[in-house]
Amino acid sequence: MAAFQHVSSAPLARAALRCRATAAAAVSSPPAVRLPTSDTSRILLGLSEPELRQLAIDFGQQGYRGKQLHDLIYKAKSKEIQDFKHVPQAFRDSLIGSGWKVGRSPIHHSVTSSDGTTKILLKLEDNRLVETVGIPNQDSEKGSIRLTACVSSQVGCPLRCAFCATGKGGFSRNLKPHEIIEQVLSIEEIFKHRVGNVVFMGMGEPMLNLKSVLAAHKCLNKEIQIGQRMITISTVGVPNSIKMLASHKLQSTLAVSLHAPNQELRETIVPSAKSYPLDALMRDCKEYFQETGRRVTFEYTLLAGINDKTEHASQLADLLYSFGGGYHVNLIPYNPIEGSEFRRPYKKTVLGFKEGLEARKITVSVRQTRGLDANAACGQLRNEFQKDPFSDPSAAAVTSASVDETQVLTA
Repeated sequence: MAAFQHVSSAPLARAALRCRATAAAAVSSPPAVRLPTSDTSRILLGLSEPELRQLAIDFGQQGYRGKQLHDLIYKAKSKEIQDFKHVPQAFRDSLIGSGWKVGRSPIHHSVTSSDGTTKILLKLEDNRLVETVGIPNQDSEKGSIRLTACVSSQVGCPLRCAFCATGKGGFSRNLKPHEIIEQVLSIEEIFKHRVGNVVFMGMGEPMLNLKSVLAAHKCLNKEIQIGQRMITISTVGVPNSIKMLASHKLQSTLAVSLHAPNQELRETIVPSAKSYPLDALMRDCKEYFQETGRRVTFEYTLLAGINDKTEHASQLADLLYSFGGGYHVNLIPYNPIEGSEFRRPYKKTVLGFKEGLEARKITVSVRQTRGLDANAACGQLRNEFQKDPFSDPSAAAVTSASVDETQVLTA
């Protein structure tokens, strides 16, 4: 009898263990995925695989349908829900009926330069045009192409740097996360090649749209599988925003558009520098390095006769050393735009500036100019198709509010 009790109790004991294990798993399971509820935010592009699985379940589907959605959006790059051929028609109809969209925009125009650089204009839902650029580079060591996507973060730009084509076209609004992400997918479609690097150096000031930039950054890294170290976020400098970015401890590169070695000259080139003195900007860059361990890159556009003299190189070296050194300078010979008073410096001048920095033990590189015959400098092609500055009566208010709001939110 005892033997019978011992044998028969074993299954009961195993069942009890399973029950306890199930209960423990239920307690430790992650919280439910929160999905957007407003009609204006029902965009699939930008959602993670767990979010898409939850969406499928919310529509009465098996969770694996969410994995199918993920593959269709990010790998197949489907632009319309009706193109989701492997998904039941009833599920597709339900998504569409509930106001869900993929979130892809049509290509309005594209142009390819002789060096292979391709600029794309995407036409957004409100008929605004936004630029993105695909830059292919031949990797001689691996014998393959490395494709870089230069993406925009705003429609236009409110900071109006003196030499920039984007600023001349005015400012309309911030881009939403999916409007940033889709730029990378569009470049991959055009080139039929995977994007390996992303630089936030297109239209707009990324730090004035940091929430969307960070959301897009997360998606590019997690869903599209672009390494954080392969992503660069550029800024001309917005008060308090570099501190905010540092708090996220990203492993991406911060590129600061300096363009001048002293405050007086910088104010003539970058009007917003008046509200963000050079010393304050450099202190924030030093703290960013201390917080993240990531070296800051300084972008320096060389303008003939303006900021390209030998004394400017010497002043720049002094500035960098006064804030700790260890920085990298990327020299950018000016890319001419129609109607601008600025000129591109001679190659001899560029090399002389570079040598002046190297003599002071500053790490420096010269960016290879790409796409000169395709109007590849940010804002140039957009201005051809949307020549008049934005006339939206609320644009001026949005422009000033954006700067103030960012300063408050990131304080």
